[in-house]
Amino acid sequence: MQTENPAIRRRLWCAAGAAAVALGLSMPAQADMTTSTAGPFTYVCGGVAADEQAEMRAEARHYDMGLLFTQGGRGEFLSDVNVKLMRNGKQVAEFTSTGPRCLIRGPHASYQVVATYEGTSKRTTVATGDKNVQMRW
Repeated sequence: MQTENPAIRRRLWCAAGAAAVALGLSMPAQADMTTSTAGPFTYVCGGVAADEQAEMRAEARHYDMGLLFTQGGRGEFLSDVNVKLMRNGKQVAEFTSTGPRCLIRGPHASYQVVATYEGTSKRTTVATGDKNVQMRW
């Protein structure tokens, strides 16, 4: 639409700018989860914000195993958990979680998990197909 009237043109630009700002503010932030590798494993961690939780649920079908890190009686989410995957007493992978939920894809087997948060270690076993293993501090 072309107009020669500067006042109308200014109003149109202001309305377009306001609409763009409103649209941008109403859109959820895009989850920034990065796929990483550790040894023969591919993993992604996240799941704090609602958009990340939804993305993790959608991505879970592409992964073999899943861990959830929480603390306390109310199950508050944890991140920055050091994770070691062990097989037959040997460490096969190590990474630090960047969110409370980590999805892992790797060789089909059973693994011992040694997860350490603020100096306290917890142990569990995870096997191919175990997608909701919770570790609580």
